[in-house]
Amino acid sequence: MGAIRTQGVLLQMSLITHDGATEMNFQQLRIIREAVRCNFNLTEVGNALFTSQSGVSKHIKDLEDELGVELFVRKGKRLLGLTEPGSELLGIVERILLDANNIKNLVEQYSKRDEGQLTVVATHTQARYSLPQVITEFKKSFPKVHLKLHQAGPNEIVTMLLNGEADIGVATEALADVTRLDSFPYYSWHHAVIVPAGHPLEKVQPLTLKDIAEYPIVTYHEGLTGRAKIDRSFADAGLSPEIVMSALDADVIKTYVELGMGIGIIASMAFNPAKDTDLRLLKCSHLFGANTTYIALRRGHYLRSFAYRFIELCSPALDEATVRAGVAPSLPIEEAD
Repeated sequence: MGAIRTQGVLLQMSLITHDGATEMNFQQLRIIREAVRCNFNLTEVGNALFTSQSGVSKHIKDLEDELGVELFVRKGKRLLGLTEPGSELLGIVERILLDANNIKNLVEQYSKRDEGQLTVVATHTQARYSLPQVITEFKKSFPKVHLKLHQAGPNEIVTMLLNGEADIGVATEALADVTRLDSFPYYSWHHAVIVPAGHPLEKVQPLTLKDIAEYPIVTYHEGLTGRAKIDRSFADAGLSPEIVMSALDADVIKTYVELGMGIGIIASMAFNPAKDTDLRLLKCSHLFGANTTYIALRRGHYLRSFAYRFIELCSPALDEATVRAGVAPSLPIEEAD
């Protein structure tokens, strides 16, 4: 039987095969998972797990010898993919490693209740405009918790959550569409048009999509901050606006609107009247519809109490009891991919 001690907790496991009990260890399981994540590049696997390529190869060979089946498709010494048993094993490996981490978190929940680490990953818009006050309040309440905030795009946020690299994700796009994540509505927001002071559109009431489409537009890059709704609204109206620039964040959009490149379409909360004195905000919630920002968690991931408190600081309606009640049971292993 294999055994590993993690944070004072002894974790043991064995796998029964036709030859009897086969010993496995967590490093072998991590290598299987990391090989898939690294596109079967053993050098990258070694770097990710702080070991050598030869050590990775030996672990794989030892495990395959113990199991009596090949887990990887090979061409010479190169790994090309997973075999059928390897593919089936991957789901089990993911679950074992998730639960091993859950044990660690559970133990620390009771031994170090207000200490630890919380990793939050959010898009630029959320990190810049919706989370600063939340983070300030959280740090006051939990000074011994190391809070790590990563800025990333929606798809990268999904990947970080699924890979266990982040505890909480905050974004408008992508999160609600992933079955292995549990997503909760955080808040709703609208787009708005920004123009240089004195622009003709300031006098247009009510503003229409046709009015906006008469000018070059600077807005968000595709896949970010509700861009899909902007495109769909124009398409539904039979309009093809000239998008002269796509940016990753509102600060860049505002800069180029000030320079006269065009008018801007941004998230309304990104406009600050005290700072954006050379610009004017034109409300147009009737044109693009509401967007919903979500808070997402990996299904089956054990959260510490301070993580639930962070979520509640984001939205008082999402207290710990509500979030726990809304978390779906973990998927069966065969459905986890």
